[in-house]
Amino acid sequence: MAEGARRRTALRRVAAIAVLLAPAISAGEPPPPPTAGPAAPGAVVALGDSVPAGSACDCVPFPDLYARMQVPAVPSVNLARGGFSSGDVWAQLESPDTDDDLRQAGVIMIMVGANDLAAAFDADGDGDGTYRQIAARVGANVAATIDRIRELHDGPVTVLVLGYWNVVKDGSVGLAEYGDAGMAQSATATRYVNHALHDAAAETAALYVPTYPAFKGITGDQDPTDLLADDGDHPNALGHELIARTAHAAVAASR
Repeated sequence: MAEGARRRTALRRVAAIAVLLAPAISAGEPPPPPTAGPAAPGAVVALGDSVPAGSACDCVPFPDLYARMQVPAVPSVNLARGGFSSGDVWAQLESPDTDDDLRQAGVIMIMVGANDLAAAFDADGDGDGTYRQIAARVGANVAATIDRIRELHDGPVTVLVLGYWNVVKDGSVGLAEYGDAGMAQSATATRYVNHALHDAAAETAALYVPTYPAFKGITGDQDPTDLLADDGDHPNALGHELIARTAHAAVAASR
C-alpha cells in the first residue's frame, strides 16, 4: 500500500475509534504545555519507560495528551524514562523531588514492564517459566509503587496502570525481524506482563487500562503497523493519541 493511502487508512481508524472512546479535546483556550518544573496541584504525572516518555516519536506523548483532554486541561509532568524497568520506577520514588510531584498529582499514569520481559525475549530463554517469574517481579514492583503513591497522598488520587500491545517490536518490523514463531513468543511474553499489571492494579485499587485491543483488535489479528514509529517498537503520533483516548474512555467508564 502506498504511504499516503496507509496514512489515510490509519487516520480513519484513529478517528473512528476516537468517536467511540472519548470526546474531543475541549475547545477554547489552548491547553497548558507539559510543565518543566514541579507538578502543579491536580497535574497528570507519568511514570514508566520509553513508551510514555514518547521515544522515537517526536510528538506529544500520551500522558501529556491525556492531561490536555481534562476539562479544564491540567499540566503534566512526565517522569518516564527510556530503558526503565519496573525496578527503576520503584527506585525513582526514593527521590524527594519525585515524591513531591506525586503528592501534587491528581492522576498518575504508570506504564512499565516491557523492558523487564524484553530482556528475557532477546535472550531466548526457557519461555513461559522465565516470563512468569519476571512478570511476577513486575507485578510486585508496580504494586509496591502504587502503595507508596497512596502513602504520599492525604486525599484521593487516580492511578492508571497501562498494559502493552507488545513488549517488543510489532507490526511489519517485528514480523520481518522475528518471523511468525518469534511473534507468537512475543505475544506470550506480553500476556504474562499484562496479567501481572492487571493483577497489581486490582490489588491496589488502581485502574488497569489495556492497550492491546486498541492496537491489535479484540482477537489480536489487527496489524498495528500504522500506529507504530519506524522502529516498530514505540507508538507514533497516531498511536499516542489512541492510547490517550483509550485511557480517557476507561476512566469515564469507571465512574
